[in-house]
Amino acid sequence: MTSPSTAPAVTALAPETLQSWFTEHQDLVVIDVRSAAEFESMHIRGSYNVPLPLLSEHTDELAARLGSRVVLVCQSGVRAEQARQRLATVGIDAAYVLTGGAPAFAAAGGDVVKGKDRWDLERQVRLVAGSLVVLGLAGGRFVSPKIRTLAGVIGTGLTFSAATNTCAMGQAISAMPWNKAAKEPTRESAILALPAVSNKNTEAAA
Repeated sequence: MTSPSTAPAVTALAPETLQSWFTEHQDLVVIDVRSAAEFESMHIRGSYNVPLPLLSEHTDELAARLGSRVVLVCQSGVRAEQARQRLATVGIDAAYVLTGGAPAFAAAGGDVVKGKDRWDLERQVRLVAGSLVVLGLAGGRFVSPKIRTLAGVIGTGLTFSAATNTCAMGQAISAMPWNKAAKEPTRESAILALPAVSNKNTEAAA
């Protein structure tokens, strides 16, 4: 039988719970791992924007500046979970992933900041993937059967994406000009701007 001490930690956090945490916990840090453009479009008030690629590149530095109560946010929870797994590799094993992402928090009446309306990255991925599949099928029907291979390639890519919890297409689309913000986050502006905290693991020593 599995003892309570070995049970997996609960990492999902409901939007309503996060709302109460803003007033109950002074050590709360909310990290939004979406692109800067998505963050500009709409984000939780008081959250910090550290896009997933930047977080992955500077995981150690970010972890050193996080306290004991960390909530990770994206559009749906997928990228936030990737960020949680990344942080877990450097000792941050108590981070939470906001269920439903920033849209769910807004729908629950949470305090958000809204800017220029943009399609979120995950919606763009669905549009591009769907369009390529339709193009492959139509091209295979009216131009050449070989073009149907395109649909198979996209299907294989989506399957691989689901199996590995990664998205190469999303990374490629995020680099497009329309997905760039006026000011992109950097190590200095996004990570080093976070208030440093003392190492909580050094509190007890006898």
